[in-house]
Amino acid sequence: MAATDLPAAVDLRAETALAAKAGGPLIIIYSRQDCKYCEAVKRDYLKPLATNLRFRDRVVIRQINQDGDEQALADFKGAATTHARLAAAEKVKLVPVVAFYGPDGRQLASPIVGARLPDFYQSYLEDAVEQSARAVKKP
Repeated sequence: MAATDLPAAVDLRAETALAAKAGGPLIIIYSRQDCKYCEAVKRDYLKPLATNLRFRDRVVIRQINQDGDEQALADFKGAATTHARLAAAEKVKLVPVVAFYGPDGRQLASPIVGARLPDFYQSYLEDAVEQSARAVKKP
């Protein structure tokens, strides 16, 4: 486990419910062990977001390892799967992908694919969190 790793997703139904109760999205980074861009996104953007006063109580952040064939996971409906199978089901091909989910497993904002431009990544991330939080609050 790398120093930049975030908590691994275990039960997506419970984790999205926890995030919705806080009024925000479940943020998932799809990552691989050999991905230096994934490490940079986790270190430079997601870990600071998790401690940022404006966001920390409104978001739940988890990691799904695209290469995690053995990592057990309960999907959005509670069915047993693995990290790798869920990443494939979500059509994640290139990593990193940062996705924003609501309680029913639907995406609340467009995922951020790739590392993008460092100058703008923070604003892309914060905009997606705000958009997701508004979507969670809608009936």
